[in-house]
Amino acid sequence: MGISPIAVLLALCVFYVILGCLMDSLSVILLTLGAVYPLVGALDPDPIWFGVLLVTLAEIGMITPPVGMNLFVLQGVAGIRMETIARGIVPFVGADAVRIALLIAFPAIATYLPARM
Repeated sequence: MGISPIAVLLALCVFYVILGCLMDSLSVILLTLGAVYPLVGALDPDPIWFGVLLVTLAEIGMITPPVGMNLFVLQGVAGIRMETIARGIVPFVGADAVRIALLIAFPAIATYLPARM
């Protein structure tokens, strides 16, 4: 289709964060991996890197409103209003976005330690 590999990865990142907002991470990974992995396999990435990226994206979705499961757990434990919790996670979502950008820009970050084993 003439789409660059980075554009495909960014589209997948948006897709997984949106799904992570609505479903738990295990369900997201199990339901989509069979369809997404052949697409990503055509881009020829390292499977370990893609696994790290996928789990990271699913976990970002778990802390992203409106249905982030971890936000409901925090609300139940701390007894704080959901609006306060949602405002409090903004810096963490920003830091996670930087982490995803670093993983995409430098895939060796995710594969350095497994390569040494």
